[in-house]
Amino acid sequence: MLAKIISGANIGLEANLVTCEVDISAQGLPSFTIVGLADRAVEESKERVRAAFRNSEAEFPLHRIIVNLAPADMPKEGPSYDLPIALGLLLASGQIPNNTNIIDFSKTLIAGELSLDGLLRRINGVLPLAILAKQKGIKTMIVPKDNGFEAAVIEGVQVLAPESLQQLVKILLGQKELSIFPRPEVNLEGRQIYEYDFSQIKGQEQAKRALEIAAAGAHNILLKGPPGAGKTLLARSFPSILPPLNFDEALEVTKIYSIAGLLDNGNSLVTARPFRSPHHSASYVGLLGGGNNIRPGEISLAHRGVLFLDEVAEFPRQSLESLRQPLEDQRITISRSSGSVMLPAQFILLAAQNPCPCGFLGSRNKNCNCMPGQIAKYKRRISGPFLDRVDIYLEVPAVEVDKLSADLTGENSTQIRSRVTAARNIQQHRFKGKILTNAEMKNSDIKQYCVVTKEGMDLLKMAISSLNLSARGYHRVLKLSRTIADLAGEENIQAEHIAEALQYRAKDDS
Repeated sequence: MLAKIISGANIGLEANLVTCEVDISAQGLPSFTIVGLADRAVEESKERVRAAFRNSEAEFPLHRIIVNLAPADMPKEGPSYDLPIALGLLLASGQIPNNTNIIDFSKTLIAGELSLDGLLRRINGVLPLAILAKQKGIKTMIVPKDNGFEAAVIEGVQVLAPESLQQLVKILLGQKELSIFPRPEVNLEGRQIYEYDFSQIKGQEQAKRALEIAAAGAHNILLKGPPGAGKTLLARSFPSILPPLNFDEALEVTKIYSIAGLLDNGNSLVTARPFRSPHHSASYVGLLGGGNNIRPGEISLAHRGVLFLDEVAEFPRQSLESLRQPLEDQRITISRSSGSVMLPAQFILLAAQNPCPCGFLGSRNKNCNCMPGQIAKYKRRISGPFLDRVDIYLEVPAVEVDKLSADLTGENSTQIRSRVTAARNIQQHRFKGKILTNAEMKNSDIKQYCVVTKEGMDLLKMAISSLNLSARGYHRVLKLSRTIADLAGEENIQAEHIAEALQYRAKDDS
């Protein structure tokens, strides 16, 4: 007898429908075969399903069993096919009726891992499957209980989340009441608790201003200064001034974390903007993503949030240069012989570095003991094209003793975040959903939305020649000026906005 169960496969961040076809034949010797480009984890499903049947008071059919995961040319990986295969066996062997009034299997997407005792274990990538189900008009999903919150967040898809195979069988046989998993309430405006706050930072008013501008327009920023100047504290406090995620952004981030297996148990959505801080020893693949089974890297895990590269000059040159295209395109395409996958990478780059190997070049408090050749070699670790993609380049001096010993009197993050959120709201109203921030503007958008006064344009023309601005640098100055004008509540870009944006350009910009 033949049974068909609908499931799904995640390739990159996109889900695709998979039909699990189970055929049981009385002819031939007993066997259990899985076909359809399955990986080792799917192959091992045979033993998990067999043991789960035995420990769930179900009868495993001792016949010739063939399981086909269609389409056959799509790679299948992971343990999420355990439950579809088990239900297919139960249907094909007649242990549960195919025409039950409780569940319509032709309109139900099923995924889940089985333990040997028949309990259902949490799997990765359920949210993309739930989104796929809604797109395909599939009204019901059956997933493990620990994945219930994740799937139920998608409106229009009812979720059944049993604890075990035995419990699911009793529900399908009418021996246990069907219980639909409730849709969780999502509060994206709730108060986030941050470990660091701008009120803890003494001095560094210019750096705080630069970070406020970066947060308002999602601009990339590089902080350069001696050890102990407060670069890391500034960076760690940066998430506390970022505006909250909207629902669409939260879905984008949660899809990535669901695929990567980093979604907290019991949470339906990621509600805080990501802050990723990889060590400088991180591998090329760990930073960009990839592997045999392509997984998101740090730049995708930082999507809609912040990628903090502390001691950026210590990162391998290859890794830094590979960031140039994602910084420009706001996505990364990873190509393999089996195909290519596009992953989002729309993040704010926040980098910090010392001015020289010892860290005290130009310091007023301590002399630099580096040789000129060492300093030149250290500076060459960050290329001109990489710096050209940085909107704000800021020297962070050591804090003066008077400010360091004074009481904390600076603005807190809540006050700064209110101004940042107001500027973001102006941008959302301006772009009408086409893009979200000034940093995302293309050349056509810059021409339309970056209207500069005559005085401002004269100043910008002088800067192009005196600072040797590249075309990219010119456009980035305009984007940054647009954000500064938004923070000031100005419709057009004034000369003072251009002047402030220009002071944030790297001195060796080309």
